[in-house]
Amino acid sequence: MTRLKARLAKSPNPFGKALFAILTKDHLSESDWEDVEDTLLMADVGAEASEQLVKQLRDDARITGQKDPAAVRRGLHQRLIDLVDPDMDRTLAAARPQANRPSVIIMVGVNGTGKTTTAGKLARLFVADGKSVVMGAADTFRAAAADQLETWGGKVGVPVVRSDRDGADPASVAFEAAGRAKNDQADVLIVDTAGRLQNKANLMDQLGKIRRVIEKNLPVDEVLLVLDATTGQNGMIQAKVFAQAIGVTGIVLTKLDGSAKGGIVISVQRELGVPVKLVGLGEGPDDLAVFDPESFVDGILGDE
Repeated sequence: MTRLKARLAKSPNPFGKALFAILTKDHLSESDWEDVEDTLLMADVGAEASEQLVKQLRDDARITGQKDPAAVRRGLHQRLIDLVDPDMDRTLAAARPQANRPSVIIMVGVNGTGKTTTAGKLARLFVADGKSVVMGAADTFRAAAADQLETWGGKVGVPVVRSDRDGADPASVAFEAAGRAKNDQADVLIVDTAGRLQNKANLMDQLGKIRRVIEKNLPVDEVLLVLDATTGQNGMIQAKVFAQAIGVTGIVLTKLDGSAKGGIVISVQRELGVPVKLVGLGEGPDDLAVFDPESFVDGILGDE
């Protein structure tokens, strides 16, 4: 949580600071309120949530008449916290003990979001927590993906189930990985899937097949959608299609260290009704953090 707050606070032009700069003016004109809404829209908060927040802030200004920057900051902080929704359950299913079986996590997303790297970092987190992990390299279209996952496995001492043949059926690799995790009595199975464009119906259908095949061996506890936080509304389109194809239980936002676009946290949660559970804050092996609403809002508002 401390790293999340510190990293966001250092990022250029976080949208919370821009809002605060407008709201602490002596007299807010209609043009200023339009700037508030524009700032929210450019940060990918989404039209409905932006309109809601502007209305709440205008009501707050009329009721309290506060000019004190500390009071304005407290009010803005609370409104943003409410939008991020601290009551959502952000616990990873794999963190909950299962009855004599591995927890299963499927990683999905489009190309270039950092999905395979995130799978490796997630395995590292579980191993650090004392859990035994198996990873399945079900991205069989890109040989480098299996190699990359195997490199991560070597770093953290986690076995990786992969095919020796490029273009092999990814569902068969996932099935084999589930069997290995079950036989090894592992705590967690992480299955990495191929990045795919949301408009490729056959590839999206394949995700459903991967899930069904895994479930012949083990129940699937978690489907984590990895989104690039900088992709804006295109990321929202991706999220909806993946949710329909395989059933998403949580979001991992990568590249959130550029928090000028951090409003996607709010919009993706409102659209899908599932929480942001993890955030990527950089390229380092430890730059994967549990998402914490309070730290996120503190980070985008900066220090008092």
